[in-house]
Amino acid sequence: MLTVWGEKLDKNSVLQEYPRPQFVRDGYVNLNGVWDYAITESDSMPDSWDGKILVPFSPECELSGVGRILKPHEYLWYRRELEVPQHKGRVILHFGAVDQTATVYVNGMEAAHHVGGYTAFECDITELLSVKNELCVCVKDVSDESWHSRGKQRTKRGGIWYSPQSGIWQTVWLECVPNCYVKNLRITPDFDAGHVEIIAETVGRSDAYAVFDGKSYPLPCCIPVPDFEPWTPDTPKLYDFSVICGEDKVDSYFAMRKFSVARDKDGISRLFLNNKPFFHNGLLDQGYWSDGMYTAPSDEALIFDIQTAKDMGFNMLRKHIKIEPMRWYYHCDRLGMLVWQDMINGGGEYNPVIISSPLVTGIHLKDDRYKLFAREDEAGRKQYEVELFEMLHQLYNCPCISMWVPFNEGWGQFDAARIAKLVRDFDDTRTIDHASGWHDQKIGQTKSLHVYFKKYVHRQDKMGRAVLLSEFGGYNYYCDEHSFGETDFGYRRFKSIEALTEALRRLYGGQIRPAHEQGLAAAVYTQLSDVEDEVNGLISYDRKVVKISPETVREIVSIK
Repeated sequence: MLTVWGEKLDKNSVLQEYPRPQFVRDGYVNLNGVWDYAITESDSMPDSWDGKILVPFSPECELSGVGRILKPHEYLWYRRELEVPQHKGRVILHFGAVDQTATVYVNGMEAAHHVGGYTAFECDITELLSVKNELCVCVKDVSDESWHSRGKQRTKRGGIWYSPQSGIWQTVWLECVPNCYVKNLRITPDFDAGHVEIIAETVGRSDAYAVFDGKSYPLPCCIPVPDFEPWTPDTPKLYDFSVICGEDKVDSYFAMRKFSVARDKDGISRLFLNNKPFFHNGLLDQGYWSDGMYTAPSDEALIFDIQTAKDMGFNMLRKHIKIEPMRWYYHCDRLGMLVWQDMINGGGEYNPVIISSPLVTGIHLKDDRYKLFAREDEAGRKQYEVELFEMLHQLYNCPCISMWVPFNEGWGQFDAARIAKLVRDFDDTRTIDHASGWHDQKIGQTKSLHVYFKKYVHRQDKMGRAVLLSEFGGYNYYCDEHSFGETDFGYRRFKSIEALTEALRRLYGGQIRPAHEQGLAAAVYTQLSDVEDEVNGLISYDRKVVKISPETVREIVSIK
């Protein structure tokens, strides 16, 4: 089922935009396009190849040209020739994301091994290069048959669990850099002090310095930003700067904003933006595409989702159980969209009683009982923390991200109080929803609730935390010829757009707006778009039908 962007996709020009808009340099070579592929039952290099695959689309999706599910016991192999530009320094090979475990070979020699299907990784391949070069990638993906991070993928899909996918699903690219170069930046705006702190991780012996507003600052440094314009969803002001290390130059940007929890004039804890109460009026966003699954068919498609949500009057997207390409966060930065970022869930097979009964009973369990939460495997718990910090490092600089969400609905949850402290110690500039939905560990500054099957009645938290309605709604309307199959899954079914519209009006007018007046700090409606069986999106799975006009939705969900 193709989107409009998938229908006009050019195989010779796939997702060619620069992958990291907040870390831009010259010497970029995009490696997306047609590669050889093979699916084998061995981790040995195949003798023959099964055909062609369009990178970076997973073999399971329509746009890849393969249409084949990688089974847990199988290996997915990629191959292509590697043309490297003339260069004087180092050659860095980048992968946006490969699901789940990837081993990279250049000219038959191992260049990198990475575990985790959602975070970026890179490797210096300079010493492995020759006159003619071959790049191969071997992928293993056990989906939900082990403790690996998997999000909502399941080998037996259905309902809220989606088809498994594997392999390269974000852009692959090369960069040629000098011997001394900038490897990473850490950008921290201090709203109250009126400056931005910039720290650079460099390779080589050259000193680095930042250039902002015509002035140079040796790194690390705090750069004053006098009379700055605060970043908000209505005024998403970005400030450009550069970092120079020897012959290397990186262009970047920052924004001046502050996220916090504080008490309003009535003594109620709320979410604050730039020292003022700010209601996070959001949508759950799975980020799935009918033709590319995890991978949007174009940059314009990414923009469409964000801009449509904004046109509908929402100021926040909860990026649910997925990490997007860096261009998605860039578009949120520049268009003005707050982001709550989920960490990807993993663990063993979930016990339905543990992950579902709190919705009805309200009982919250201590999450140090690893067996109950499908987290008995110590290696899986350790790998979760590795990938958590990879995510935090990767997304730290994005101005749009306002909330970290380490766990959702008890899916592989463990030691949430300790994990939340680790996140806070790494990043004290954002708020944390330590256990979205339930299995609240009675810590932190926020209390998170999911309410689907009953009327939401607002009550202040006894601990004085800000109350978040982090999922609700889920009203479904099935779009003929624009839905995944015949299954009509949702939490309340409507047979007409008029009925859906009226129900949404009653929901916001009768529950959400009064709750906000009583102290509700955030509301996240389920959801932006349909995903497979779930037809409770405001937009169809193929993005061809916006079920209710953005103007009407804006009027319905408006919170003063």
